[in-house]
Amino acid sequence: MTFKENILDGKVALVTGGRSGIGAAIANRLAQLGARVIAAGLAQPEGATDTLDAAVEQVSLDVCSTEDVTAVIGRFERLDMLVNCAGVIRRGDEHEVDVFEKVLDINLNGTMRACAAARALLKKSSGCIVNTASMLSFFGGGLVPAYSASKGGVAQLTKSLAIAYAADGIRVNAIAPGWIATPLTQALQNDDARSQAILGRTPLARWGTPEEVAQVAVFLCTPAASFMTASIVPVDGGYLVA
Repeated sequence: MTFKENILDGKVALVTGGRSGIGAAIANRLAQLGARVIAAGLAQPEGATDTLDAAVEQVSLDVCSTEDVTAVIGRFERLDMLVNCAGVIRRGDEHEVDVFEKVLDINLNGTMRACAAARALLKKSSGCIVNTASMLSFFGGGLVPAYSASKGGVAQLTKSLAIAYAADGIRVNAIAPGWIATPLTQALQNDDARSQAILGRTPLARWGTPEEVAQVAVFLCTPAASFMTASIVPVDGGYLVA
């Protein structure tokens, strides 16, 4: 047990993109520590194997719709934690302008929509926001210009909102996952040559797990991180410095 049991008793968390991958792992971990957790997002595709704990509530949410985001968050009477995990990647297709725009709308604009809609509730609880940046917040990717641009934007948005929301008592931080074994990276995991190249550069020499990313996200939501805001925390097995 990394954290004190029930450390989040009485707290309420919304996790966008929380029905699969890293988002689902974060939702599960928050619930295991006593929070009431709502995992919001699109329905999982057929054949998806991610599972949410029974304690985690689920709600449909399209982060590309301001009206939908506002309506979902408007149902809350209290909110202590907002974790933004909704995101997509379209390797090889992102040089097409329409695909580029869609990826940015989900990854970057969707994050801002949720933050803006949740601000008033988080102010009441002196709550916190954890956004999902990426290794590609720090360097580019030739096949994923939209994903890279959106995640660079998420990092800068996190810093900007940390300044803007500080007077409200709201902390705003971000995790920056590296190569994590999720459905988003399944094609790379299945490509032996690409996987070996990734592992060869990663000092810890393995793929990370969603649960390992979740532990860091949860830390940023706890009192242990009470003097942290505007931080972008890599969870990448050392990839960035290798």
